[in-house]
Amino acid sequence: MPDYRVKPELAVSEPEEVNVASGVVATGRSGVAVASAAAEGRMPTLVCAKKREIETCFAYNRKGHLPSTNCLESSLTIARSKTEIRTMNYRKIGKTGLNVSEVGFGAWGIGKGLWVGASDDESVKALHRAFDLGLNFVDTALRYGDGHSENLVGKTVKERSEQISVATKVPPKNGQWPAQSGVPAMKAFPAEHVIACTEESLRNLGLEKIDVQQFHVWSDEWVGEGDWLDAIQKLKEQGKIRNFGISINDYQPENAIRLIETGVVDAVQVIYNIFEQAPEDKLFPACQKHQVGVIVRVALDEGGLTGQITPETRFEDGDFRGRYFRGDRKQQVYAHVQKIVADLGIRLDQMAETALRYVLSHDAVSTVIPGMRSVKNVERNCRLGDGRGLPKKVVEQLKAHRWARNFYQ
Repeated sequence: MPDYRVKPELAVSEPEEVNVASGVVATGRSGVAVASAAAEGRMPTLVCAKKREIETCFAYNRKGHLPSTNCLESSLTIARSKTEIRTMNYRKIGKTGLNVSEVGFGAWGIGKGLWVGASDDESVKALHRAFDLGLNFVDTALRYGDGHSENLVGKTVKERSEQISVATKVPPKNGQWPAQSGVPAMKAFPAEHVIACTEESLRNLGLEKIDVQQFHVWSDEWVGEGDWLDAIQKLKEQGKIRNFGISINDYQPENAIRLIETGVVDAVQVIYNIFEQAPEDKLFPACQKHQVGVIVRVALDEGGLTGQITPETRFEDGDFRGRYFRGDRKQQVYAHVQKIVADLGIRLDQMAETALRYVLSHDAVSTVIPGMRSVKNVERNCRLGDGRGLPKKVVEQLKAHRWARNFYQ
């Protein structure tokens, strides 16, 4: 077993390749910082003086020890100049008391179902790698692969010693996505359905309690209607759920404000990204006023804001993105992304980082949950959870790229 103790006497004065397998994981000032981070159970990231991140290079569990050598890169380059340490940043989910990583794990894709190409082995590796890097919030749902996503999440969480917060969702009994106006609450979320689905999710997860149980769709017409709230209160009293949330209908951010004002909801999940900026208008101020947490989904516009969607992009049969980006939509997205790249003077391969940092630049946001089905995606996204966001000037520039549309229709 390599010796992972810091060796400060091997100070680097010139750029030098340091082989992690040799046991030298940090040197000089950076070594002292890494040792301090390890002792405190934090996950350090080396960053050069120009603020350009070199690489997330170590993974510590809560006791400050490396959980395995498998999660380490084979080597890392320590750049010439002073280095500093960056760690995963954590935020509160409203008044719930949950302190979660600002980058969470969206587990829709690992459930397979409408996403094609997921591998269970790689999905489990991705979850473990995310936890190694300090991520401690996972969002899944009973209908993601008909419980398959919950199975994978629960299995992996139980193998960890860290405190991982898990959120899941109750599907509407009437099977309507999104919730339709004029449909009674009793058709979508009768109490017995809410309780039965919660108990099924607990069995799938293999956990005793769900940290955030959410309704998978919502209509503000249901405030004060039906018996769903009785079910939520009962589940809380029984210790089966800790908090209650809702997933707001696609592109209807204001269709939750009445519920927020009642004080019965602890968190809301909403689409928010560079294109879809509407939540900033009324939803976020309401959440901040009432201390309601905000979980952001679709921060990358189902891939549209990664810079990887071009007019020539093709999806496998059965992949829902084939419908999402049907017709000339790929061309539309490509054109909009090219304008963003030109406006900011960035490279196309910096789009995903820019998109996630835009979301994390808003104080109302508790966590963002990009879908991650591979270790590579986990490492790319987790390194952005450093609390930095984007400069105010860049955020303001991106306001001009607001684009109202609904590709789910």
